[in-house]
Amino acid sequence: MTTLLERPILPSADDAELAAQASRHLSRAKHEGAELRVQVDGGEMLRLPKAVNDLLYHLLTEMAQGNAVTLFPIHAELTTQEAADYLNVSRPYLVRLLEEGKVKFHMVGTHRRVKFRDLDAFRKSTEEERQRVMDELAAQSQDLGMGY
Repeated sequence: MTTLLERPILPSADDAELAAQASRHLSRAKHEGAELRVQVDGGEMLRLPKAVNDLLYHLLTEMAQGNAVTLFPIHAELTTQEAADYLNVSRPYLVRLLEEGKVKFHMVGTHRRVKFRDLDAFRKSTEEERQRVMDELAAQSQDLGMGY
């Protein structure tokens, strides 16, 4: 597997509080269009790409809530257990999705590997389908005057 972090990082209570403060500052800066900079211990100031602002904001927000955080590069190859964890499903269910061709995978020896980009594409298409069905049900309930 080629992840940036081998295991999730669970923040301590102190780290969660620092993350909450930092995410609030980043949120304000993001809305004001401020440029993100980081000062290194030696005093050197580094400019960060704008895309890092959103990523860092989400990372800090999750940490502030006490959630474990890990990063996956888009080209990462995940084991079936890692892929199942990402989708929040059981590994046997994920294997069924793989075998039914709903998610692309390839074999490495006797082990299945799933590219993160394929897994994320499946997740997005599933969420879009769910939303479409919910919109359809809401429209039907409106047509039938069901009151919700």
